[in-house]
Amino acid sequence: QVQLVESGGGLVQAGGSLRLSCAASGNIFNINSMGWYRQAPGKQRDLVASNTRRGDTNYADSVKGRFTISRDNAKNTVYLQMNSLKPEDTAVYYCNAAVVRGPVRYDYWGQGTQVTVSS
Repeated sequence: QVQLVESGGGLVQAGGSLRLSCAASGNIFNINSMGWYRQAPGKQRDLVASNTRRGDTNYADSVKGRFTISRDNAKNTVYLQMNSLKPEDTAVYYCNAAVVRGPVRYDYWGQGTQVTVSS
C-alpha cells in the first residue's frame, strides 16, 4: 500500500556529497517512520538513518556527523544528505517506510540506488 521511488545515487569521489531522495505514495498517512538502509556486497542490509513521525532521528555510528536525514511532509519525500563520503559508504541504498500496528511491523522498500565512492 506504500510505494517508494528513490533517486540520487551515483559515483562520487571521497570527500564529496550526494543527496538521495525517496518519494512515498499510497497509504502514506499510516507511515510511522521512514529511513535509509544500505547493503554492501556480502553484508546485511543495515540501518543508516531513520526519522519517525514525531521527528526523532537515528543514525548509524558510522555516519553520524556526515549524513543528515530530513523530510518534506508536503511532498511526502525523505532525503538523505551525505557529506564527507568515504569509500566504505559504497553500497546500495534503500529507502524504507515502516507501518507499525501493535506487534506487527510492515516494511516497504524502494528499488535501491547505487552509491559508489571512489578513493
